[in-house]
Amino acid sequence: MLFSLSVLPLRADTGQQRAEAAGHGLVGSLAPRLVLKTIDGKTIDLASLYGKQAVYLKFWATWCVPCREQMPHLEHTYEQAGADLAVIAIDVGFDDTVEEVRKYRQKMGLQMPIVFDDGSLGEAFNLRVTPQHIVIGRDGRIQYVGHMADAKLDAALLAARTAAPMPMAGAAASKSGVQEEAAHVDIGDRLPAFSAQTLDGATFQAQDAAVKRPTVLVFLSPWCESYLASSRPAVAASCRAVREQVAKLSRQGSTRWLGIASGLWAGKDDLSSYRDEHHIGIPLTLDESGSLFRRFRVMHVPTLLVIDADGKIVRRTEGVDAQLSSTLRALSAR
Repeated sequence: MLFSLSVLPLRADTGQQRAEAAGHGLVGSLAPRLVLKTIDGKTIDLASLYGKQAVYLKFWATWCVPCREQMPHLEHTYEQAGADLAVIAIDVGFDDTVEEVRKYRQKMGLQMPIVFDDGSLGEAFNLRVTPQHIVIGRDGRIQYVGHMADAKLDAALLAARTAAPMPMAGAAASKSGVQEEAAHVDIGDRLPAFSAQTLDGATFQAQDAAVKRPTVLVFLSPWCESYLASSRPAVAASCRAVREQVAKLSRQGSTRWLGIASGLWAGKDDLSSYRDEHHIGIPLTLDESGSLFRRFRVMHVPTLLVIDADGKIVRRTEGVDAQLSSTLRALSAR
């Protein structure tokens, strides 16, 4: 059931190791007080549960092999939960759709509440792998972060349920309301000012007065071509085709490029291996927290954003853009 034993990830780190590393800054801290919305339109106020129930959040995706393998464990946990444990399944929203989730729910007969994340929950709980388990005790503190559906998870769930509840005043210092985010950016908007550290140590400045060239931001995942070849073959083929298209167009030198890689199941070493394996020439940066993916509302890879020399976003495509070459020629001729 180890995700790392299949094609993904590129390095030898196991999913459990990645999840536990992601939990280093979370375990023991007060859980965020967020309001979730299920795919059926119902709301779940996490803050109203703290102090009364333990909470089990499972981040998953329909394309994720170990998520599917672990689904019987999630179903059993939900069925046996009782009044002292709230069980919530959170689809990560990455290269997934609500329609796919509904189809999977119907096929499997799932009964637990399901939330489709826009990336904000993944940020709040430091999502790094799928599945990723978050166990919150009745005292409102995060007690466990993991990847495997094993004895450690079961022990964490039991401890969270049996721990003495804490008055809600003890959780008052946690985050309230929905995660505050910078405004989303769409076509017609100006490229926001941000800087990104690339793999080669350089700094990419989104707004650079000295550069009067078109810019293309390429949102990608280093495991898209390999891992999704079986569960999402069309997406994997699209990732490969876009990589090849970008490689060809980027050699022309008239456009500025930046590849932005998702931090889900990827670290800098994974991204470096991907670059070396495919001889990628454009600068690459790892969006570890997912902030750029959320800022530009990117939930699918590959996604390309084209920005003109004045910094205006003029085109957005998912997958191969047949008009990309002519668009860049026209922008460079201005």
